[in-house]
Amino acid sequence: MGFVKVVKNKAYFKRYQTKLRRRRQCKTDYYARQRLITQDKNKYKTPKYRLVVRITNKDVICQIFSADLTHDKCLAVAYAHELPRFGIPVGLTNYAAAYATGLLLARRVNAKFGLEYEGNTEIDGADYNVEAEGERKPFKALLDIGLHRTTTGARIFGALKGATDGGLDVPHNDRRFPGTKKTGENYEADPEVHRKYIFGLHVGAYMAKLKEEDEERYKSQFSRFIKNGITADNIEKMYQNAHKAIRADPNKKRGDLELGYFGKRKAAKSDKEFKKHTQRAKISVQQRKARIVQKLKAMGLTPQQA
Repeated sequence: MGFVKVVKNKAYFKRYQTKLRRRRQCKTDYYARQRLITQDKNKYKTPKYRLVVRITNKDVICQIFSADLTHDKCLAVAYAHELPRFGIPVGLTNYAAAYATGLLLARRVNAKFGLEYEGNTEIDGADYNVEAEGERKPFKALLDIGLHRTTTGARIFGALKGATDGGLDVPHNDRRFPGTKKTGENYEADPEVHRKYIFGLHVGAYMAKLKEEDEERYKSQFSRFIKNGITADNIEKMYQNAHKAIRADPNKKRGDLELGYFGKRKAAKSDKEFKKHTQRAKISVQQRKARIVQKLKAMGLTPQQA
């Protein structure tokens, strides 16, 4: 019998160190996080902000976070499931939706701090970096993609592009945008291809192709698009109108029939139901004492007996 080397012996298990819980759950890359949140000592407690982008099966989540000693603080947030308010009812996880969500977050942050940075209003797919004007600098944040792979054309870079076009200062280059090709040691971006992805024209091209080749499959796969009257011809117009609506009012209120995360109400709440779930109006100390006296009298007691 040949020699078999014992690798996992007692010495191995004595020295084995379990990874942190959120790393075991594939939620946090602590190696990257340490470099994203470490602040210079001479800046004292000045927050260092991160543009956190996470993509789920049904949603795109864009948030601005800063790290504290014991927890993270969320400054602003935008979700793809909010896009129906601005005229994008379907396709909430594609590249164009990620761009719109990043744009929505940027406009909310600028509105919150009163920053007059419009960003890039002529969207042609070219790389854009906001420049400081006047006394107040643009809001700066570092892109945090977690454990996502930085592949060329990934949707996280769509959210990044939307945030920068919306007026945020996010340090980046155009190496990972759709259409970028590597020639030797250099990277050549293709703004025309990137523009197609921003306005969902890649989806429109597939819709037209599928309708021509297999209409039954087209009706099945794009049933929600057809229901909402979205075709390959008007999909670009839909995203253009949505971008205008986001810039006009990024903090648009929820509709009467909206119910949280993708939920829908059958009918709008009445004023009576609304008041039932709202906080009771504040009362003075004298009113509180009068209520206590009233309750004691109803029990057959006096304040002195109590």
